[in-house]
Amino acid sequence: MNDVKIALITGASRGFGRSMAAHLIDAGVSVIGTYNRSAVEAKEFAEQVTQKGGKLHFLQLDVARVDVFPAFTDSVSEVLHGWRAQQFDYLVNNAGIGYFTPYAETTEEQFDDLVSVNLKAPYFLTQRLLPLLADEGRILNLSTALTRAVVPGGSAYAAVKGALEVLTRYQAVELAGRGIRVNTLRGGATESDFGGGIMHSDEVKELSAAVIALGRIGLPDDLGAAVPAVLSAAFGWANGSCIELSGGQSL
Repeated sequence: MNDVKIALITGASRGFGRSMAAHLIDAGVSVIGTYNRSAVEAKEFAEQVTQKGGKLHFLQLDVARVDVFPAFTDSVSEVLHGWRAQQFDYLVNNAGIGYFTPYAETTEEQFDDLVSVNLKAPYFLTQRLLPLLADEGRILNLSTALTRAVVPGGSAYAAVKGALEVLTRYQAVELAGRGIRVNTLRGGATESDFGGGIMHSDEVKELSAAVIALGRIGLPDDLGAAVPAVLSAAFGWANGSCIELSGGQSL
């Protein structure tokens, strides 16, 4: 029997997901990560982890395609069997996209893309993976401080993430019978390539930092470093909660 904890993280080859995976691996957790188009980054990351004695296996997944979820679930099961495990312990729904467009200019196509990736995917992927998620396991859904702090241009993105926060609370109630805890992790303005790399702009970084109490925008490790604790038994009384890590954005 394998006593090592196993996490599945979507979008684990870059940004937040990569940081979360790295910190979990440092904490002794084995990780199954997904990537969509970042095959090179995924391969390099997995090789780095293996060289250090950790376990990281990547699977390709386009989370916008619900039709591939059954085959993906079979692939996850194969990886688990290779690790002499039948189930995994932590599911982190991290993969996402962002459009930042004025409300009057947001298109139906953009809105539908956001729903497909940021809401429909975690809804149905989690559902599909439930038989492989261990009792007393953890689910962490990634959201944004923009559900609370309004920034013009973020209406569609924030609305969809707000729906994900509602889903989290329903999952927390409906999965509690198995002892599964479900929580939301909200990130604030963070320097990454998310949303087309808008946060690489010096002007945007300066404007964002001005409304953050700690005086700077976040880094992927500001979220990633916290994830092992949030998923641990020490955080076991949190269920249906929304944890915000934003440095005090728009307080």
